[in-house]
Amino acid sequence: MKQIRKVWINIDPFSLQSRLTIGIAAFSGLVLGSLATWTSWKMQQILVDSHKYNIEQIAKRLPQDVQIYSEMMQPETGLQKAINNLANTNILLWLKSPDNKILVKSASLDLVSDTKVAELMSLTKMPIKPQVYQVNESYFVLCGSSVQVQGKLLGELFVVKDITREQKMFLRMVQSLAIISVLAIIILTAVIAFYIQLSLQPLRQLNQMASVISAEDLGQSQLSVKNAPSEVKELAQTLTMLLSRLSQSWKQEREFVSNVSHELRTPLTIVHGYLQSVLRRQNNLTQTQQEALETAASEAERTIRLLQDLLDLARADNGYLYFQMKSYVLNDLIEEVVMMAKKYSERIIQIEPKVDRIEVKVDYSRLKQVLLNLIDNAIKYSEADTPIAFKLNQLEDRAIIEVCDRGYGIPLQQQARIFERFYRVDESRSHTTGGCGLGLSIVKTLVEGMGGSVSVQSKLGEGSTFTISLPTYSSAI
Repeated sequence: MKQIRKVWINIDPFSLQSRLTIGIAAFSGLVLGSLATWTSWKMQQILVDSHKYNIEQIAKRLPQDVQIYSEMMQPETGLQKAINNLANTNILLWLKSPDNKILVKSASLDLVSDTKVAELMSLTKMPIKPQVYQVNESYFVLCGSSVQVQGKLLGELFVVKDITREQKMFLRMVQSLAIISVLAIIILTAVIAFYIQLSLQPLRQLNQMASVISAEDLGQSQLSVKNAPSEVKELAQTLTMLLSRLSQSWKQEREFVSNVSHELRTPLTIVHGYLQSVLRRQNNLTQTQQEALETAASEAERTIRLLQDLLDLARADNGYLYFQMKSYVLNDLIEEVVMMAKKYSERIIQIEPKVDRIEVKVDYSRLKQVLLNLIDNAIKYSEADTPIAFKLNQLEDRAIIEVCDRGYGIPLQQQARIFERFYRVDESRSHTTGGCGLGLSIVKTLVEGMGGSVSVQSKLGEGSTFTISLPTYSSAI
């Protein structure tokens, strides 16, 4: 039962496989159901028609027999004799006069229970047509016909044939046919589902191959599916061409970003230097001029940092981002970063708890850049009166650094994308806090370049925790 429930939960009702299976199964069920219904109705008609024919033959023969017997004996005696000869245990006959009186009836009618006889008599009070009538648990076919002897109307002859045995056999056959139809639909549905699953397997393989392609592998990716239909092979070829074009576009974009960043950084650095030189001569500036120059210098410095981030990312994409890996005491590095952050932010930044000496092999300046970026991110997205906490631990051969804030938090559906370039959780808030969506992307690139990993856990209204995992010095040797 648990296995069936697990399979049922994993079924996607909106998938192509489910839609095709349900559609074909429904159509097959409709066809088989209609065929079974039509077959049952047709067999019932054949059964009724055959009995109707036999009863009509009896009704036609009776006047002839009555006439023959009337020549040899009294008319009433001849009539009774003729009816008894035509009747048997399954066929019941009686003759009703025009004034609705029973003139004569077959001896076999006495063998039937009074309840059934009364029910059969009541059916003859209205015009009847040959068809199956159910009386209690028995089934009968009734037919009426006028009887004339020597041109004289004797009355209305009613012939009843007991078909209980045949009808019950027919009902059992219909029931068996219904069960067989249901089983056939179930088996057909299972076979169709299996066949559709096999037919869609090449598309799943194509999806799996495409899902693992990274930006760096776009140019070398070749999608091919063996033993696939022609349409799927054509789709694979089209996707391969698309990946090749994306690779060219990605390469051109990286080259453009790298060239523009490199060309703009030098003149902006010069401009920033001149602005700082002018600001140092404050005695020659008015208040308005000084504020304008400070704003210009701040924006120039921010743009230079942005260009430096873009250059770092471009170098990482091209494999030219180098790291000077040396052994450092992580505790001392974090204390130095926290002291720097406290000076420029005036925020409460705590290191908890105090742990033993942890030695890691990293690029000192790169790791400092990573930690400062995370602190800057925590400052931007939390209130000024809330503390920022650093937690340092060692788990086997990994050093764990956690940067925790009590800020706004990140929605769960967006946590997987915050390390993407230029992605910002709240565009409106980003205009007030600054930033262009590159900080966390730089963090991820630098941490992974040093053999580590970075992740985030966050809850709206409660804050975020960024976790960096780095190999310790003993494991890096």
